[in-house]
Amino acid sequence: MAMKQTEIAINRSPEDLWALTGDFGALGWMPGVESCEVEGDVRTISLMGMSIKEQMTRRDEGSRTLAYSIIEGPFPITRHESAITVDAGDGGSKVTWTVDVEPDELADVMIDIYGKALEALKAHVES
Repeated sequence: MAMKQTEIAINRSPEDLWALTGDFGALGWMPGVESCEVEGDVRTISLMGMSIKEQMTRRDEGSRTLAYSIIEGPFPITRHESAITVDAGDGGSKVTWTVDVEPDELADVMIDIYGKALEALKAHVES
């Protein structure tokens, strides 16, 4: 399995960012997301003509971490877990997104998508 990580500094409080990133169904800030429906601990995301089902595996208020796995989608994934974490940073927050995925060659693709999503999050909350 390949593990990758991306992070960004955002000029907002960790509490503000966790209120957004810690909500499993609140993906309106992510580029390309057309809809997100949550049923229990599974969300179904529609984007760019695709449907992806993800299952929340962990949500920790103390560490402000939300982890999930892709359980159904258009990609040939054998195993997947991603986590988004919000930490206090210099005058704001540091948001980190990790992915652990198999096959390994998907790690670079996914971390690129997550990096762009973090840039969109920053633009969304700092504007």
